[in-house]
Amino acid sequence: MSDGESPRERPAARDAGAPGTPVGPGTPTGPGMPSPPGTPTGSGTPTAPGTPLGPATPELGPVSSESVLPGGHRGGFQRLPTGPVEITSQSAPAEPDGEQPEILWAMPEPQAPQRGVGAWALVFSILGLVVSLFVGWGFPLGLAGIVAGILALRRPLESRAVAVWAIALGGLSLLYSAGWLLFAATSAGLIG
Repeated sequence: MSDGESPRERPAARDAGAPGTPVGPGTPTGPGMPSPPGTPTGSGTPTAPGTPLGPATPELGPVSSESVLPGGHRGGFQRLPTGPVEITSQSAPAEPDGEQPEILWAMPEPQAPQRGVGAWALVFSILGLVVSLFVGWGFPLGLAGIVAGILALRRPLESRAVAVWAIALGGLSLLYSAGWLLFAATSAGLIG
């Protein structure tokens, strides 16, 4: 490599020591290029691996004492080393009056399922039966009693006896309402 050439202009000289590249008497090497270990030098003696080859070139300056090693801190944000934190048994100071504060973020206690659907079903069925004894338009109350009775049968805390009575009386009120409506239709001449 002459004084006017840069390392990029002579790729053959730069790759002369690369593995797989033939190195021999015909391979060009420059004065600043080291010869690979085990090859004869100008004096005719081979150099041992690990021996210094000569002074550093200007492209490769000496390593400064402030150079960053792998894993070393490179500036900027620096975290302080942390360790395990002790577990405390009390996270807040005790109340001065000794009362426990109300915990607003805790899950509320689950409420017990309310009973009463069976009783409402029985009330609707009895009212539907009483109304259907006098007029035919009491069937919506009997129908509501039957639906509420079926819902009461599906709930575990409801009385099955009350639900069954509500369904039976609601069915009877539907039967009486159907009789009254049939009687009214034949009296008016709507049904032949």
